[in-house]
Amino acid sequence: MSNVRVAVVTGSNKGIGLSVVRALCRQFPGDVYLTARDPGRGQEAVKKLQEEGLHAFFHQLDIDDLQSIRALRDFLKEKYGGLDVLINNAGIAFKVHDTTPFAVQAEVTLKTNFFGTRNTCTELLPLVKPYGRVVNVSSMVSSSALGKCSGELQQKFRSNTITEDELVELMTKFVEDAKKNVHEKEGWPNTAYGVSKIGVTVLSRIQARMLSEKRKDDHILLNACCPGWVRTDMAGPKAPKSPDEGAETPVYLALLPSNADGPHGQFVSEKTVQTW
Repeated sequence: MSNVRVAVVTGSNKGIGLSVVRALCRQFPGDVYLTARDPGRGQEAVKKLQEEGLHAFFHQLDIDDLQSIRALRDFLKEKYGGLDVLINNAGIAFKVHDTTPFAVQAEVTLKTNFFGTRNTCTELLPLVKPYGRVVNVSSMVSSSALGKCSGELQQKFRSNTITEDELVELMTKFVEDAKKNVHEKEGWPNTAYGVSKIGVTVLSRIQARMLSEKRKDDHILLNACCPGWVRTDMAGPKAPKSPDEGAETPVYLALLPSNADGPHGQFVSEKTVQTW
């Protein structure tokens, strides 16, 4: 087993994820793993970094596939005895003008962005070593979508005592409501991506609370963040930020010094804690 520190970035063969890996290769004192669903694309991205003089490792990971997540978990446990930095960046979004029915968009988007991210956390959080850092990439869209929820839903999503099971129930209900075409009547906003990211932000708050309760002496810091509007395949060419600029906040949170006691359980944008 290696004593080397290790960082993992999900969904990192392109866009913000690749920029996060690039920055960690330069700044993180340990091994950095670039992950992707498609091994070919992942290896290609690693090669691209090599040409820039940077050294990343590749491991296959599809967050929609529990076996794939568990294979990564077992590999990290065996080779490193755990994990020091986890950045949950993998996510999907339908384009604004996509004609896919909303019910399908809701199911597909939440499957990856919320349920896939949650499964990754369920399997990998127990591996995070003392002084570890966990960053769940959310979006400011989670904030604006929260503002468009009914008062009752807002109250639930802002609650400091909401449990993971209750959150899962709410996310499942959104998908069911979308299928029945009653989501707006039930107080949901008309954005599957926005709701999926509400899920990620609230999940982060719950996870941080659990870490504080169960692993207080491990000094692990876990946060959700918004990278900003970034020029990627997902967000389009008109966005104001480059992927490297989008990587700044996630990397800042991943590299918080060992003596830092915060931020923890926060939603962070432009390296600043935002009100949820």
